[in-house]
Amino acid sequence: MAQSLSKLTRDDIVARLADLLSAGQIVTDEEQLKLASVDRFKKYQSVHGIFDGPLPAAIVNARSTEDVSKVLAFADEHRINVVARTGRTGTEGGLETAVEDTVVLDGSGLDGILSVDAENMQATVQCGVPLQVLEDRLRERGLTTGHSPQSKPLAQYGGLVSTRSIGQFSTLYGAIEDMVVGLEAVFPDGSVTRIKNVPRRAAGPDIRHIVIGNEGALCYITEVTVRIFKYQPENNEFHGFLVDDMTTGIKVIREVVTNGFKPSVVRVYSPEDARQHFAHFYKDKVVVVFVAEGPKGLVRATSEEIERVAGQYPHEKVDPALIENWFDHLNWGVDKIEAEKQVMLAKAELGYTTEVSVDWSRTVELYENVIRRIRAEFPAADDLVMLGAHSSHSYQTGTNLYFVYDYKINCEPREEIEKYHIPLNAIIVEEALKAGGSMVHHHGIGKYRAPWTTREHGSAYAILAKLKETFDPNGIMNKGTIFPMDTHA
Repeated sequence: MAQSLSKLTRDDIVARLADLLSAGQIVTDEEQLKLASVDRFKKYQSVHGIFDGPLPAAIVNARSTEDVSKVLAFADEHRINVVARTGRTGTEGGLETAVEDTVVLDGSGLDGILSVDAENMQATVQCGVPLQVLEDRLRERGLTTGHSPQSKPLAQYGGLVSTRSIGQFSTLYGAIEDMVVGLEAVFPDGSVTRIKNVPRRAAGPDIRHIVIGNEGALCYITEVTVRIFKYQPENNEFHGFLVDDMTTGIKVIREVVTNGFKPSVVRVYSPEDARQHFAHFYKDKVVVVFVAEGPKGLVRATSEEIERVAGQYPHEKVDPALIENWFDHLNWGVDKIEAEKQVMLAKAELGYTTEVSVDWSRTVELYENVIRRIRAEFPAADDLVMLGAHSSHSYQTGTNLYFVYDYKINCEPREEIEKYHIPLNAIIVEEALKAGGSMVHHHGIGKYRAPWTTREHGSAYAILAKLKETFDPNGIMNKGTIFPMDTHA
């Protein structure tokens, strides 16, 4: 962990912030600072009350874009590290305070739905608007965001856009970068930038993508306009199949997608992963799942193609009602997080994931190499309770693999990350890069995949580095996230 970037003391930082904002916006309660020093990457340590990293100097609850601008300008002048956050569902250490006397700038209070434009099919929200809140508002009008990550009950728009989030219905609606029309962001010098809302433009490089996915390492997102869609759940059709192996499952989903069809959900589960989702019917087989949604005619045509392709391979059909029921209970909310904490405390068991992407031609190879290597090389392999994977987001050129690993913890809570999570994560990341894929599909780089950033981008890393040098020359934005700690001030 790094020392403070600033010459100001913690007390000085808090006092200066109090001059800029109202007293009620500044939090210095030690318990809150502890919780603000980590994200879900350190969930096992935090549930045991272990917070070894540097605590932030303060949490600032912004109430406006002007607040964000003032805080960033102050931090930039005095070289104070800033971590941007909204819904706090990050999983890769991006919200971790790796620098002493960091200011955690929380945008949850910017929670206004500014407009819902049903004619132009777009909605504008501030960064602290929860995804579920916007979705509920839209459904009252027969509309939807089309965005449904598992964090949907908790996630907020600033975090969704800054981490290049993706939802369960991505094959039809796209990922968050496909949904963003325009946005507002604040850069470290306090300058406010607006990228206007247009259907498309060819006016140079798409500058939205300087902001989308920046993980708070370049700027702070304060407002977003996203596309919206008609909501027609009455037309939904669910499909499930049991097939013999991952090769067959990947062939089925590849053919449906590359033939030009867009089911909202396209998934394949290895038997090990399927056991925790479909234990009552998976029969030690690979589970293939599709959902077709949209206008009735398109749904019927898509369903017919799904049935046709699946019919080319030996399979057993699953009752569609079982698939529908599973999706209805898939998302994570406060209740599931609390239940997970109880399991961690009672059983010393934990589950994590690492998601990567790869071309179709190397998907099964990557899956097999990861499973084989972990079984053979991971020192604590005997502690693995479950090791599997699923594909949940597919494209014309390839798919993702979402590796899932649960383990029994046979060490002190403080040692858990180094013994289990980091080495498992490393094997998956390394194998994905060897296969020519990406080390991260949608959770973001955070601080724990940052050591591989230069390898991920290769010669293109110079472009990324120049963005950091240009927009954050004093290195105050979320040090250690995206950019390895030893390569940038």
